[in-house]
Amino acid sequence: MKELIRENKAIKKVELRAIKIDNLSFSYPQNSPILANLNLEIFTGEKVGIIGPNGAGKTTLFLSICGLLSPLGHISVFEKPIIPGAFCPEIGFVFQNPDDQLFSPTVWDDVSFGPENMGLSPQEVAQRVEEALGLTGVSRLKDRIPHQLSGGEKCMVAIASVLSMQPKLVLYDEPSANLDLKARRRLINFLQHSQETILLSSHDLELVLEVCDRVILINQSKIITDGNPQEIMSNQELMENNNLEVPYSLKEN
Repeated sequence: MKELIRENKAIKKVELRAIKIDNLSFSYPQNSPILANLNLEIFTGEKVGIIGPNGAGKTTLFLSICGLLSPLGHISVFEKPIIPGAFCPEIGFVFQNPDDQLFSPTVWDDVSFGPENMGLSPQEVAQRVEEALGLTGVSRLKDRIPHQLSGGEKCMVAIASVLSMQPKLVLYDEPSANLDLKARRRLINFLQHSQETILLSSHDLELVLEVCDRVILINQSKIITDGNPQEIMSNQELMENNNLEVPYSLKEN
């Protein structure tokens, strides 16, 4: 009976798998591999932090999952294979710099761009835009010009432009970069209550601690460790060996 229960749990876990990566490898031209034979599973509803030093491959991993690169190996999202260059509506990608993502005359136009290009009706587009602006708390900005917004406002509008497509998985690449304390706190509160499966790459380790229930440390083209954020990030030797610091909140007095 115990084996049957374990078997049933295993079946359930496979059904709820959001990402499966097998033997993922990628090299930029004339460089050594930045990712080498990575194997990884992420499950629906998880909030997973991806940490590591500069150049460890965090953004490369995200670009590979989105199909924006053509790595070796296999990636599937919600049991569907990722085909490089093909649109996958289940995935949303929030860029590190919102200015790379916002390009329309108004906030409304930016947030509606995705749903409109998905071929939705004007009524459904409007509904999705209103919902995304409301979720991110920027409804008041809908008629504003994006490049005139503050850094924190741009960040939330960029997130809204992704959420309007209703992805089941959202990748956040350094979302707190260049935010002031108030905007950073608003972002943390938003991420804590988000319903999507989240992968979050950040050097802001305190943010990772507050948002994520799992952390993956990558360095030297491979996964160094994967597990509980507090346990991993409080390990001073592990962190220093990978050019990271123990977050202040985890340091012993």
